[in-house]
Amino acid sequence: MFGKHVEVPPALRTHTLEKVERVEKYAKDVRRVDVDYAVHATRKAADSHECEILVHVNKHLVKGHATAADHYAALDIALEKVEQQMRRLHERRVRRRGGAKGARAGGVSVIDPNADEESDAEEQIVKVKQIAVKPMDPEEAALQMELLGHDFFLFTMSNSGRAAVMYRRRDGQLGMIEASG
Repeated sequence: MFGKHVEVPPALRTHTLEKVERVEKYAKDVRRVDVDYAVHATRKAADSHECEILVHVNKHLVKGHATAADHYAALDIALEKVEQQMRRLHERRVRRRGGAKGARAGGVSVIDPNADEESDAEEQIVKVKQIAVKPMDPEEAALQMELLGHDFFLFTMSNSGRAAVMYRRRDGQLGMIEASG
């Protein structure tokens, strides 16, 4: 549990630990749960407190993010999002068991370094993320993209070893770009 430029009081720390335990009922392979709190003085009071939850499950990373008037409310909203995604993941896993593909090694890790470099160009890179790109099939990449709540997901095709991007089209359907050569 971390506070970004804010001290996490013992009462909030205890409350968080009690609430986050609920996540483990959806998956037995939860490796770690990270909860980050932040306060943004420049925002409206109604969304000045931020909570981000990352649940590290074998081969998956589930993320929930919320802002509210206080950290307790932000935690509840973010946890609700995480629980919804964990339920979907659990349902998918249960459906797969009946003739599912074998277990594959792999996982996704997300790193969020703060970029300090500035550019002279009009457009600047304001955030950089590094991920370990693991081999997986398109179905698994689509699930991972959905669990993270992103509009695209970079991965390596398990059958060809080529880089690919799964993305959500404007019509709501999924698209995929696979590198050639």
